[in-house]
Amino acid sequence: MKSKRHAKILEIIKTYPINTQEELLRHLNESGFNVTQATVSRDIKELRLIKSLDSNGNYHYSTIQQESENLSSKFYTLFADTVTNIDYAGNIVVIKCLSGMASAVCAALDSLNRPDIVGTISGDDTFICIMRNENYSMELYKELKKLIKND
Repeated sequence: MKSKRHAKILEIIKTYPINTQEELLRHLNESGFNVTQATVSRDIKELRLIKSLDSNGNYHYSTIQQESENLSSKFYTLFADTVTNIDYAGNIVVIKCLSGMASAVCAALDSLNRPDIVGTISGDDTFICIMRNENYSMELYKELKKLIKND
């Protein structure tokens, strides 16, 4: 029963912008799951649900995976809007940005948790990615080069 309820919770939060445990409880009850507030609270913890800010400024429950997908989308938009040039040498990829934007783009890239990136260092208008090897540098360079608006 618990696994079916967990599956239903995931379906509900993917379908509806659930802001509170009470809303989730109501949707579960409407779906035939007779549960209490305490059960919903435990389920939220077990499923590791988080509250995410949507584009309208409202918080709602989501999974870490959903938030990761949102971060990925935000990264590509930010990258395309602010990066001016990319180059690489050895296992280092150098990314040039509009003045003051390197830190934000660098942090967005870091949030993607790419296993091919060992680490990043950011300045005001430039940041570098230290890659695991030269092949990864070339792959990241090619991937990111496609995203630049002026190319």
